Amino acid sequence: MHPDDDPPPADAATALQLIRKQRGATARRLDPDARLLYWPWGVAWLVGFGLFFLRFSPGERELLRLPSWLPLTVLFALLLAAAAVQGAARERAHDQVTGDSARRGRWYGCAWGLGSVSVYAGLVRISEHLPHDLAALLWSATAAGLIGALQMAGAAIWLDRPLFGLGVWISVINLVGTIAGPGWHALVVAVAGSGGILVAGALARRRQRERHQP
Repeated sequence: MHPDDDPPPADAATALQLIRKQRGATARRLDPDARLLYWPWGVAWLVGFGLFFLRFSPGERELLRLPSWLPLTVLFALLLAAAAVQGAARERAHDQVTGDSARRGRWYGCAWGLGSVSVYAGLVRISEHLPHDLAALLWSATAAGLIGALQMAGAAIWLDRPLFGLGVWISVINLVGTIAGPGWHALVVAVAGSGGILVAGALARRRQRERHQP
């Protein structure tokens, strides 16, 4: 044995405890912090859709005088930042993972990127022919609907029941807000949507801690 090597465990109980600790440390490295996967999206929705509500309130009112382009710009900037934080967290945790799991993650990430770009490219051509309030509803409802559908798809890939529940929640409130109409949709998504994402992140983090306890 090399002089710098740790001595072997003295008994079976100590060896078992060491194995559990090492297994837990490995699981923590491969399991990204759930708060980094959820909370950036919750903040993006709260601020971005909140600005939509303040600028395009029900009845075409302006609760806060803002340029018409600002809410959408802020929303997309925050969504891109959230995607970057999530991607970095997953990449750091899964940089040593290979095989089917890594392939699923890459393909799912491509679905998010290409799906979003293709859908929003069409919205650019359509929204310029709509009044500002209807254009805002079209953008916000499409963004929420796409994210809800992709979350349910991701849950189906990894058999993640809580993630599927969040996707269902987002899809339902998106439907309710769309039926309520311009202005109200942004308020519903800003409050109920971001709240659901933040709560889901907190619950997921608690499950991680319980799962990683030795």
